[in-house]
Amino acid sequence: MPQRRSHVAPSAAQTELASALAALRAELEIPEAFPPEVEAEAAAASAPAPDLDLRDIPFATLDPAESMDLDQAFHLERDGSGFTVRYAIADVPAFVAPGGAVDAEARRRGQSLYAADGTIPLHPRSLSEGAASLLPDADRPALVWTFALDSAGAVSDFRLERALIRSRARLDYVAVQASLDRGEDGPAALLPEIGALRIAQEQQRGGASLNLPDEEVVRAPDGAYAIERRSPLPVEEWNAQLSLMTGMAAASLMLDGRIGVLRTMPQPDEKAFETFRLQTAALGRPWSAGRYGDFLRDLDRTDPLTLPVLEAAASLFRGAGYVTFDGSAPADAMQAAIGAPYAHATAPLRRLVDRWSLTICLALSQGEPVPEWARDSLDSLPALMQESGQRASALDSATINRVEAALVTPLVGSEVDATVVALRGAKATVQIAEPAVTASAPAPDGVVPGTTLRLRVERADIAEGEIEFAL
Repeated sequence: MPQRRSHVAPSAAQTELASALAALRAELEIPEAFPPEVEAEAAAASAPAPDLDLRDIPFATLDPAESMDLDQAFHLERDGSGFTVRYAIADVPAFVAPGGAVDAEARRRGQSLYAADGTIPLHPRSLSEGAASLLPDADRPALVWTFALDSAGAVSDFRLERALIRSRARLDYVAVQASLDRGEDGPAALLPEIGALRIAQEQQRGGASLNLPDEEVVRAPDGAYAIERRSPLPVEEWNAQLSLMTGMAAASLMLDGRIGVLRTMPQPDEKAFETFRLQTAALGRPWSAGRYGDFLRDLDRTDPLTLPVLEAAASLFRGAGYVTFDGSAPADAMQAAIGAPYAHATAPLRRLVDRWSLTICLALSQGEPVPEWARDSLDSLPALMQESGQRASALDSATINRVEAALVTPLVGSEVDATVVALRGAKATVQIAEPAVTASAPAPDGVVPGTTLRLRVERADIAEGEIEFAL
């Protein structure tokens, strides 16, 4: 799916949108500036230099171009018929004092939030974009996972160590994808090969990836807001496999040690599968046999009906949550979409729970006791992450709704063509091509996903994020 962006020109609508977004922050009680004591503690925080020195290994980071909170760095090399993958994670546990001001504020926030009018970080920027971030050409403590992969991409061995590293390059997805397409050498040259093997491993496990197009609000240099929709680049999917592999290794360490926190998701029940079968049949792209992950992987991304199929499949990817345990493994440790037990352990700068996962994994890997602060606070994590997840979801959806209303405001009273992508009772979820807006509209009798409707824009309320259409 090509990138599509719709702008809101500076105007009365733009001014109203800025006010609506500010009001939204207040309504959702989004944290603003850090308290002075938190900023002071973060600015003074330092980490002792680890005994293991891996600065001779040319690590590189790979993120969106504008990112400064760099959680992960990788190094890939061929090893006989297999590979060695090193995956370094920012050593946030070394910088954040348990029970301190930064720790308390991070527990209140839960995760970094990405709003249209700026990022609300989990930690003060002096840490998240400074001392703890794996920025290039700077010595940084890191928690380094080293994986031995066989010729099929399966993990034959791994270890976790605290080490001093030095990233050599800050790469971004678009530039790396272009470089790989040209066949150029570089830090990510082996990523397509390793990523493809790991995707094949996921398929063998029965895992499934949804890979819906991304939808996010961005801000243009002139101050105008935009909605950007695009499908993930191949390099993003390959890079994600390194994180998934690390999360599975973290889960296995914690399950073996009988203490930890897992990210779980139940297998869809038969009712959900039957509904999905009926939806795909109605779309003319029936799924009748085989694993749903294989069906989703094989969809033609150029087919206009693929997006409605993926939208329908979203109902299969529900029920994700966190499970903590201490003393015995949980009864159901699986993350169904991954096809294995899994833990969040690769984004400690941006997500609270990862600091616990990494702390526990490091202790277990070194044969040391799990720190008491991590053990004593373990049971509080699911509620903290659920609350922050709900806040993030509400912020994302409400922000997009308000920006879409601003985009549509100049069209009130006029007609537009819209494609039906999903049906929910008497309402249809429709996609307008220009401006790029997804909204709810009346569904005429007998309409099916993929149909184009002619709609009249009746109303656009920026403050409430509401759009009203009529057939």
